[in-house]
Amino acid sequence: MPEPTAPPASPPTPPIALTALLARADLGLRQLAGPAEVSIRWVHTSEMADPYPYLLGGELLMTAGVQLADPERYVSRVVEAGAAALGFGVAPVYDAVPAALVQACARHGLPLLEVPPQTTFSGVARAVWLLMARAREDELRRVNETQRALAAAASRPAPVGAVLRVLAGRLGGWAALATPAGSVLDAAGGEPSAAVRDAVGRLAGVVAPEAEIPHPAPPRNPPGDDEPAARRTRGSAPDPGAGGSPPKAHALTATDTLGGTHLAAYALAGPRVLALATPRRAPGDHTIAGVAAVLLTLLTAERQGADVAARSAALVRLLLGGTPEESEPLLGEGPWVVVHARGQGAPPDLGTPLVDAGEQHLRALVPADREVTTHPGWTLGVSAPAALAGLAVADTQAARALERAEATRTPLTRHRPTGFGALMNPEEAAAYAHHLLAPLSDPLRTTLRAWLSLHGSWDRSAVALGVHRNTVRQRIGRAAALLGVDLDDMDVRTELWLALRSAESHSGHRE
Repeated sequence: MPEPTAPPASPPTPPIALTALLARADLGLRQLAGPAEVSIRWVHTSEMADPYPYLLGGELLMTAGVQLADPERYVSRVVEAGAAALGFGVAPVYDAVPAALVQACARHGLPLLEVPPQTTFSGVARAVWLLMARAREDELRRVNETQRALAAAASRPAPVGAVLRVLAGRLGGWAALATPAGSVLDAAGGEPSAAVRDAVGRLAGVVAPEAEIPHPAPPRNPPGDDEPAARRTRGSAPDPGAGGSPPKAHALTATDTLGGTHLAAYALAGPRVLALATPRRAPGDHTIAGVAAVLLTLLTAERQGADVAARSAALVRLLLGGTPEESEPLLGEGPWVVVHARGQGAPPDLGTPLVDAGEQHLRALVPADREVTTHPGWTLGVSAPAALAGLAVADTQAARALERAEATRTPLTRHRPTGFGALMNPEEAAAYAHHLLAPLSDPLRTTLRAWLSLHGSWDRSAVALGVHRNTVRQRIGRAAALLGVDLDDMDVRTELWLALRSAESHSGHRE
């Protein structure tokens, strides 16, 4: 068996370019030495004479030079630790950046930034995190848009070619469906060189050798976009030009580079392989390729009837974030119930082709007018009937119903509204909630919900939301002013909590 992949050392946010930080005119940063084309993963401040033991690599190290006795040794240790850049604060220790430090950074190729007296280190750190948050938002937006485009392509005529064309266009490279031997069955994008195709063929052999793959499914969580290849012990392939021995066991993904071209291969069913060759590797590319691999696995599997295939495509589109309006022509407007089941042996026959089955767990969409009954060896949880717009909530209901069924050792449990909420008319409650909460923006609603759910704790709310506790205070104060209420009143808190829950249930969205 392959060795497990080492946990990624990078944070769950994309790095930012040093040039983006230098472009912040309000910071007044000035680069004195080293290359500008580097990426920053985080910020660390240290006044240690040797910060090496405290660095993780990829950070912008900030210092005022309190213990800067030997600039040459200091810079060599910082470079050895893998820091991305050094920020030197002018004043109160030094009136200017020491010339010896500038020369040492130039020799070692370490970017050196001059931080003016009016710019605090915390201000630089805040700017980095804001840029990272913006980059993360851009990445998520790009991934979401591409997922929808891929899902739409999967429902067109000749869906395999359509998916490959969308994938190649979004990644700006070449995408192909290939055999384990490297023979291309279908492709899209600019034709790569012969050397690149040969290298991709070798990667295909790594992830899908001629022997049948035991579990031919693409990875749900592909390797991190910026994770160095050396850390991907499970999915890395040898250098095409190197003479190393082939891997002893195949993986579901493999990556490599050849002359500036980034290569990747994903194992599909059949066995088949999704092969990629792109000029760059941007944040989110592996996630996008993983989605395409899931779709291609479904599309290249043995065909069911046309009606079943169309309905299954609708389910896939819903799971990948498609809107109810996009899926309604294929799926029908419902109502539906969601079923979660866990057990062993033959899976239950729920009378629907819309089943997402694992080894000992499945979930399914079943028409609400079809009776769901018990099945030997399986425990079932069934949601309340829901239209397409409410399937996200129904999925949560079914999962919780299954948990209750397993806890009480009941073969089948159905979701039933309980408590005072069950006594309210859902439509009337949602209408009142919409009117009551109308003055609040989405960030204020999110903050208010978190604050109420954590019993008014400023600190725990700040941690849950990833913001400063003073930001929570400001938002809650703003919400109280807009609503014209006293949030210290328990009656007010209760009413707002019920309104927030009602609005979420009605919209089918939970923050």
